[in-house]
Amino acid sequence: MCSDAKSEYVLGGLKRLYLYSATESKLTVDTSRGERLHINFDVTFPALPCSLVAIDTMDVSGEQHYDIRHDIFKKRIDHLGNVIESRKDGVGSPKIERPLQNHGGRLDHNEAYCGSCYGSEESDDQCCNSCEEVRDAYRKKGWALTNVESIDQCKREGFVQRLKDEQGEGCNIHGFVDVNKVAGNFHFAPGKHLDQSFNFLQDMLNFQPENYNISHKINKLSFGKEFPGVVNPLDGVEWKQEQATGLTGMYQYFVKVVPTIYTDIRGRKIHSNQFSVTEHFREAIGFPRPPPGVYFFYEFSPIKVDFTEENTSLLHFLTNICAIVGGIFTVAGIIDSFVYHGHRAIKKKMEIGKLG
Repeated sequence: MCSDAKSEYVLGGLKRLYLYSATESKLTVDTSRGERLHINFDVTFPALPCSLVAIDTMDVSGEQHYDIRHDIFKKRIDHLGNVIESRKDGVGSPKIERPLQNHGGRLDHNEAYCGSCYGSEESDDQCCNSCEEVRDAYRKKGWALTNVESIDQCKREGFVQRLKDEQGEGCNIHGFVDVNKVAGNFHFAPGKHLDQSFNFLQDMLNFQPENYNISHKINKLSFGKEFPGVVNPLDGVEWKQEQATGLTGMYQYFVKVVPTIYTDIRGRKIHSNQFSVTEHFREAIGFPRPPPGVYFFYEFSPIKVDFTEENTSLLHFLTNICAIVGGIFTVAGIIDSFVYHGHRAIKKKMEIGKLG
């Protein structure tokens, strides 16, 4: 390496050392309480129609949410992975000019819509404005909804036809769920929202639990905001169910979440999390049989990681320069001494040879 190239290499190294920040880390006890957390996900199920996939959350504090629809987007995909339709879940139900009212008549001009619950109302002023609300009202009563096509809301939304149309399709689900910052789980449960009141639909459409294919690919999964250098170990992970065995079950991810604070060079803080994970497939055998689905069980570490970006101080930079320069002179002196003494030794031997 020539002298100019060496100088350029050393100067480049010094420039990087001084101009670019380094990240320092330290561990502290996490004392935060009562916070909430966004779990961001993007998961593809190549063999489960969107109408069959429900998202539920529950935690150790007793908070539970079933069939979450807020902030959830679903994309219908064909067997090649091409997007057929994309929509926000729970939005886009077709409208009808004169739907059935709670009082038994049809919607009149300038009258506010309050759909009938077909006898399952808990109060006189309760409204069921969608097929989903009728189903929930029946479920609370413990009644079986045996003829969906006779329900005005379900008929106009084309519920049964939609299930038929989506057979053989897959689904991409992305969005986030808002949870307490305590141990809990969230899961994708196929067919759960068809249970109880829609059992006859499962028979009619052949959507039985043993037929659910829970093959999936996790395109993205993170706990909280992104920050520089974060590595999410489940991004791009794919699992395929073996169709030859005919076995289904519960695919479980056990996640250990580590609270993290990232402070950039300007002092701006990003409160986020890192996580590690193990996985296990539990077959649907024995009693009670585990419900099929993809489950994420998470718990939080009591230790928090603080990452801080820091620039090298001028004094530290000058000290490093002195150390580098001193090292260069020391090495140069050793080489010079070796060459000098070697040359003298050779010269002496040559003189002795001449005298002899």
